Amino acid sequence: MAKRPIFVPEPNGGLVEERTVEFKWFPGFALVQKQRSIESLHLSSSAEADVSQVLEVSTKSPQRLGVQLSAFNLSIAIAGYGHPVLLEAAFQGSKVFANQGPFTHLYSVQSGTEVKRFMNELPEDELTCFQFDGNEWGLTPKTAFYDWLYLVALSEFATSADDFEDALLGYDAFTDIEFNPEKSVNCQARSCALYVALLKAGILRDATTDPESFVEVLKDHGYGVEPSQRRLL
Repeated sequence: MAKRPIFVPEPNGGLVEERTVEFKWFPGFALVQKQRSIESLHLSSSAEADVSQVLEVSTKSPQRLGVQLSAFNLSIAIAGYGHPVLLEAAFQGSKVFANQGPFTHLYSVQSGTEVKRFMNELPEDELTCFQFDGNEWGLTPKTAFYDWLYLVALSEFATSADDFEDALLGYDAFTDIEFNPEKSVNCQARSCALYVALLKAGILRDATTDPESFVEVLKDHGYGVEPSQRRLL
């Protein structure tokens, strides 16, 4: 058995509610094993967490939409770059540690796996902030920068995907089978739930006007205000 969080949009509360669900885990790296674990997690979510429509957001998702919304597939426009930048590359490349970073050369890398490999080979260091597109992001709210990138990328995706937001609103909760809260902080499924919560609240466009407005909205809802995280992000 294993435990994983599911993320439920809460437009009238803290924006995203995290519920821990216990389910049967199917070990192995094969896609079929991952998808068996996803199915088990979603079945348990229906029984334990009172949600019926759950979308897995990852490259392992059995649904095309979930695969499309992976940070390894979404991209974001950055001023001064003539090509879309992979979301994962934008996030990792913008990290600033006490003794190194940012790593903007990663903006040209089109493989999330290669980006992760580069970051994993860096010496251990303390994360101090993020620098992106002329703005500096602090570490509180703790997932604000990642959430910002993800929401902007989703907004860009929505402009070219008919009925995308309607489809997203059909889900009660979101999961990422690869996310382990004991090992990492940011989660694409949480960010997806945040997008839906802001959309349902009617404040998505206003909240994503600029970084300052975004952080203010998160703080107003008590979202993610916790101690600074270190390098495992």
